[in-house]
Amino acid sequence: MANLKYSVGVDVAKDQLKICISAIDEQQKVTVKSTCSFKNTIGGFEELYAWTRRHAKEKLPVHYLMEATGIYHENLAWFLFSKDCSVTVILPNKAKKYIQGLGLKSKNDKIDAKGLAKMCAEQSLPLWKPISKNLYMLRSLTRLHEDLTVERTALNNRLQSMDFAMYDLKESKRSLRKLIKTMDKEIAHIESKIKEAIEIDPELNSRYKKISQVKGVGLMTFAVVVSETNGFELFTSIPQLVSYTGYDVIENQSGNIKGKSKMSKKGNSHIRRVLHMPALNVVKYEQEFKEFHTRVLVNTNIKMKAYVAVQRKLLCLIYTLWKKNCDYRSHIQRQESQILFGAIPKESKKPSTSCLAL
Repeated sequence: MANLKYSVGVDVAKDQLKICISAIDEQQKVTVKSTCSFKNTIGGFEELYAWTRRHAKEKLPVHYLMEATGIYHENLAWFLFSKDCSVTVILPNKAKKYIQGLGLKSKNDKIDAKGLAKMCAEQSLPLWKPISKNLYMLRSLTRLHEDLTVERTALNNRLQSMDFAMYDLKESKRSLRKLIKTMDKEIAHIESKIKEAIEIDPELNSRYKKISQVKGVGLMTFAVVVSETNGFELFTSIPQLVSYTGYDVIENQSGNIKGKSKMSKKGNSHIRRVLHMPALNVVKYEQEFKEFHTRVLVNTNIKMKAYVAVQRKLLCLIYTLWKKNCDYRSHIQRQESQILFGAIPKESKKPSTSCLAL
């Protein structure tokens, strides 16, 4: 039976790569051809590439699949991409569910590599595309800013709790104040670097000026959303973006049993975190969001649900403004146009350079 394509599953660790190459034939049967291990270095990548070419004897498509393991997979993905190879990077939980679905009870690197190879052979997966250097640096800065902010909050809480200690802990307080002061300086420095990274990029700066017209969306919100989504490069629809960020709703219903529906939260937590404060602000300053928040609050009677709905709507608006590369018009400037939050007026048929539509 003739083979259709070769699939290479790569289990990535810090120092080692576990590889499995499989082939799928016309009857959809997946056959393991070989397995091997290589070092997670440039030399190991060259050996892996040569090993794959030896085992892929026919001139058939070869597709590589690996998990996103921190940053340890990035050099290999870039190396294969530079060789014009078809590469896919998936989230670990997706691979885990697939391997569990195969009925495999044990787990090790070799089993994971075989599972990835089989998954790659059976499914048509989207190809990986490297993030731009500027957005990569921006993502690194925003994540570091988030980590330092969380750490500073923890230190500040600890300092405040010492005011209620049985004894006066002067030395401990002095050390904590010194640490907090140092972290404040570093956070301010990172914020200036983030601002600089946006200003030196003409496209990013232009889009930021348009998106920041939404009252409540600031520099950090824009930087996090854009860098975490790679400028919405791989998103073609709002449902994809909603699922990626974990704002999608999970239903629990079977027959006559109807469980509670809830937000999945299985997505990019950095985006959800950074949209919390903008959602609170946009409800105060933008009439459409205020009305939307009130409507959801009346229906659910839960404040946080209403604010989460505002977060999702705000993310969709940022996505639309980015994709259409257009200005945001406030409620005062366009009382007749409420496309995002209501029906499109029949008289509004002419296209506009400004938009609020999703």
